[in-house]
Amino acid sequence: MLRTILLGPPGAGKGTQAVKIVEKYGIPHISTGDIFRENIKNGTELGKKAQEYMNRGELVPDELVVEIATDRLLKDDCKEGFLLDGFPRTVFQAEKLDEFLQAHGQKLDVVIDIEVEKQELLTRLTGRRVCRKCGASYHIVNIPPKKEGICDICGGELFQRDDDTVETVENRIEVYKAQTMPLVDYYKKAGNLAEIDGSGDLDRVFADIVKALGE
Repeated sequence: MLRTILLGPPGAGKGTQAVKIVEKYGIPHISTGDIFRENIKNGTELGKKAQEYMNRGELVPDELVVEIATDRLLKDDCKEGFLLDGFPRTVFQAEKLDEFLQAHGQKLDVVIDIEVEKQELLTRLTGRRVCRKCGASYHIVNIPPKKEGICDICGGELFQRDDDTVETVENRIEVYKAQTMPLVDYYKKAGNLAEIDGSGDLDRVFADIVKALGE
């Protein structure tokens, strides 16, 4: 049984590590974005409430985010544990999650924080290129195309997405830091934070995560 949270800035490789964690420990990967989409698609009361805020271009309030996330944790597949990704985002949400788990006789085991230096995050995120024709993804350093600017698969033109520019990426990193640093401190004080060096080889990063989570 494992109840854990995955923290990390954009470009830290959370998505890749989440897949590996879920596979190894046999627990559901619960992403806030997915829960929101599911509730909205199914037209639930919570989904309708969230949609109203989104339609107005407003952030969904903490209380509603907590309600939607904890509602998901009551499902049967979470009885043996879960991996939370994208929730909690604020200290208020973290406190409410602790209260919810306590009320159900549960607690978090470990909170994984994947740390990567800002310069490496910029390199990872700004180096991405996508094919206009077939959507194939490349990276100018890690997965370069055979011919610069041309897709290996269909010969289409490769381009940089608007959200992958230096300015946008820097902003995303700063927003993450402002939101999440208090959360990192919260779990540090609680004594269940595991800080993982997310630079370098993916398998080595995963081995460090497994060491923190326990076999």
